[in-house]
Amino acid sequence: MTRRPIVLIHGYSDKGKSFRTWTEKLRELGRDPRAIHVCSYETLTNEVTIPDIAEGFDRALREKIGLDGDEEFDAIVHSTGMLVIRSWLTVYAKRRSRLKHLIGLAPASFGSPLAHKGRSWLGGIFKGRKQFGPDFLEAGDRVLDGLELGSRFTWELAEKDLLGERPYFGPNSDTPYVFTFCGTEAYSGIKRLISDPGTDGTVRWAGCSLNSRKIVLNLTKNKEETDRISFSPWSNVDIPFIPVEGADHGTILSDPSDELVRLVHEALGVESEREMAAWYADVSERSRGVLAALTQWQQFLVRVVDERGEPIPDYFLQLEGKRRDGGIEQLQVFDLEVHPYGGDTSFRNFHVNLSALDPGSLESLMLRVIASSGSSLVAYHGIADEACDDGQTAYDTDGTWNASLDLSGLLGDNDVNFFYPFTTTLVELRLNREPLPLSGPNKVCWFDDSD
Repeated sequence: MTRRPIVLIHGYSDKGKSFRTWTEKLRELGRDPRAIHVCSYETLTNEVTIPDIAEGFDRALREKIGLDGDEEFDAIVHSTGMLVIRSWLTVYAKRRSRLKHLIGLAPASFGSPLAHKGRSWLGGIFKGRKQFGPDFLEAGDRVLDGLELGSRFTWELAEKDLLGERPYFGPNSDTPYVFTFCGTEAYSGIKRLISDPGTDGTVRWAGCSLNSRKIVLNLTKNKEETDRISFSPWSNVDIPFIPVEGADHGTILSDPSDELVRLVHEALGVESEREMAAWYADVSERSRGVLAALTQWQQFLVRVVDERGEPIPDYFLQLEGKRRDGGIEQLQVFDLEVHPYGGDTSFRNFHVNLSALDPGSLESLMLRVIASSGSSLVAYHGIADEACDDGQTAYDTDGTWNASLDLSGLLGDNDVNFFYPFTTTLVELRLNREPLPLSGPNKVCWFDDSD
């Protein structure tokens, strides 16, 4: 087994000392303590961003640990540490071959439902800086902005490392071997008040893994063009989330089970595609019962833009489906738990209980879209299934547009399924933004009648 340096990266509002138990466990397994490096970084200052931390991490690698620009290392990250290391990876292509193993312990790969709460005054009291000074009670607004559900940062990061044509997380040593673990329990005691279903208390099971696809619903095309649904390339390997029974977001770090430590130790020894496949096959079999007992959740990150790529902040999405043993119904579970990103509400996060929605019983699926410009002068519209004679669904005089799109082709045994448990799916909806017709009082531009 190759013994590379191991870098440990903590999460938001934490310090490197939280890895004390893990450093001891790794030493007990024969790891050289001189090759275990614990990283600490600043999150509670409002001016610092996650990319700032990533570049600070790169400088610390060179100056404090002495790793040269091409020297290999492994990383174990907790929570926000996953966003730090992914942000670091995407700056230069050669970094992909430097990082050999990436172990995610409850990683906030797509943020956390607690992030927007942390930006409140209450968050400043409980998680903010306690030392008196100019930053007193700051909670790290820009880091929390990146951690917010549906944030622009997590969307754009996923487009770089999860959805591109060149893999960042492939099956061989040219890219890191990735292993993702998350606890199955929410917090106990008073902390249970902040725990949401489908989480380990802080991060969602569906938001841990790096198994993501992007679906583009392009309604800006001409009437004759029928390929309105497209998919991003699938370039990375399968990286499912491994459930850790009995652990929550804190105890996976402070009190890891011997079984978890053993799995991580073995994962750090994977050096080939064959060994990686064997590791996942063994762990998947062992965790099958634990996974089957969990409620199945899925995240959808939705972004709605016009043909120029400008955000459409005012919209409503609703799924409708026909059951095999019944009629058409609104799938209210889909939009039961929605979080609009505070920095730009064209980005939204939908957390969906698939166990309650039961996608396996659906024989058809429709997406209903309502978009509003908020103006009587312009409107959003596109080619959809409920169409007028001109191929465009009608809109009201106030600029509100209502249409639906058939997604039935994304059900069943297809290359891309709309529903897939314990994953995050990105959905980009594209509409046209146009001035309303010249006839009538609503005009944006016209020529005056000549005398």
